[in-house]
Amino acid sequence: MKYGLALLLTLPAWASMQTKSGTFSGVQLYYKVILPDGYDASKEYPAVIAFPGGAQTMPMVDGVIARNWKLEAEKRGYIVAVLSAPAAGLFYEGGSRVFPAFLEQLLKDYKIRGGKFHIAGISNGGISSFHIAASYPQYFLTVTGFPGYLPDATPERISALSKLCLNMYAGELDQGWVATMQEQSDTFRKQGFTVHFTIEKGEGHVMRTLENAGAARLFDNFGACEK
Repeated sequence: MKYGLALLLTLPAWASMQTKSGTFSGVQLYYKVILPDGYDASKEYPAVIAFPGGAQTMPMVDGVIARNWKLEAEKRGYIVAVLSAPAAGLFYEGGSRVFPAFLEQLLKDYKIRGGKFHIAGISNGGISSFHIAASYPQYFLTVTGFPGYLPDATPERISALSKLCLNMYAGELDQGWVATMQEQSDTFRKQGFTVHFTIEKGEGHVMRTLENAGAARLFDNFGACEK
């Protein structure tokens, strides 16, 4: 792996956000890291890998940080790394090449509790989360799609998720995604997996019930699995 870390935004030690870039398996990646209030580099913290939806661009990274991650991460003491898709493609396509090298770098840069991450995302980010978790399950505790599901759900890739806590949220009005996620969650349950599937009443593809104060529910799921 060729790795060249560049701190693009210089922040004082107490700051809660870092903007970084690195080259992983020949792919240039830009990402932002949310640090908890009072971050102490000598201490261990739980950590989340998060993906935005759509084209997974840096403006989408900023949006999902503001709506879903920053407030609760800082308050609850989580490190959250939110990734922007590289030129190689979305993270369930060519962008997946940055894994697992990117995870290994985070484990060097920060003290991650238990050496494992939560992974989560919205829409294309939810699909990305399940794709990466099924490819490298040894790095993760939970996988969350809001919405999101496992693409290319072969028996082998389904089996790879067996030891993780699976969290799936779909908007009631988002009918195509609801049907796909319901079917897949049923498959997971039949195989004895730990699955939390919720249909958000009155919500569409982007679920306001999981934004701002509602994002606490995402972190509640992380905490439940950690216990």
